[in-house]
Amino acid sequence: MILIPAIDLKEGQCVRLRQGRMDDATVFSNDPVATAEHWLAEGCRRLHIVDLDGAFAGHPKNAELISTMVTALGEVPVQVGGGIRSTDIAAAYFDAGVANVIIGTQAIREPAFLAELAQRYPQQVTLGIDARGGRVAVSGWDEEAAVDAMDLARSTADLPLASIVYTDIDRDGMLQGLNVSSTRALAEVAGAPVIASGGVTNLNDLKQLQSVFADAPHLLLGAITGRAIYEGELDFSAGQKLLDELNAPRSTG
Repeated sequence: MILIPAIDLKEGQCVRLRQGRMDDATVFSNDPVATAEHWLAEGCRRLHIVDLDGAFAGHPKNAELISTMVTALGEVPVQVGGGIRSTDIAAAYFDAGVANVIIGTQAIREPAFLAELAQRYPQQVTLGIDARGGRVAVSGWDEEAAVDAMDLARSTADLPLASIVYTDIDRDGMLQGLNVSSTRALAEVAGAPVIASGGVTNLNDLKQLQSVFADAPHLLLGAITGRAIYEGELDFSAGQKLLDELNAPRSTG
C-alpha cells in the first residue's frame, strides 16, 4: 500500500475542492510543476493528477502542463483523470508518458468505450468511481448517474484494468476520514486493486485503512491524499513510512 499525493488543476493552478464543488476551491500553488517536484523529493511512488477544467469541459484543458509535470517526475508513474473521453485523448496522454489514464464519466455514458480502451491498453486504464450516497457522479461530480457504485465495480470485474480509484465525494476535501467499510466492500467485488480516495486526514486514517485490508492486502493499491498534506494535517513522508512499517513482513523466528 502506498500513499499517493493528489494535484488537482484548475486554470493552471493547484487547488483542492470541497465535495467536488468548483465554487469552493482553495488554491495551494501557482506552480504545479514545482508542486510535482516537491512530492517527488518527498518520496512519492505515484502521483495522481486531475484536470478539473477538463472534467467539466469534457476534454483536456491542461494537457500541456500535465505533460511537463510527467516529465518532471521521471520514472515515477503518474495517473491522470479529467476529460478523457476518447481513445485519441488517452493515446496522447500515453505518448506523453502517463502511466495510467482514469476513466470516469465516459465509463458510465459509454461502457463499451471503457472495455475497448482496457483491451487496447491492458493494465494502463484505471476506472474512476466517484460516489455520492452510493450513486456514481459524473461530469466533474456535477451530475448523478442512476448507477450504483458497487454494481459498476462488479460489472467491470473481467476487464484488464490497472486499478479502481474509489472516491467518497461526501468526504472529499472535508478532512473527515475515509469511508473504509464501503472501500472494502467495493474492493471485494472489483476485479482490480482499489485506490482509496476522499477524506484521508491523518496517520490514524492510514492505520485504519491498512487494518481493514490486513487480511487481503492485494485488494488495495494505495490511498490518495490531497487537502491534508497541503494544509499540514498529514506529513506525507511520515505517512508513507508508517505504511511501509505496517506492511513489512513479520519475522516468524
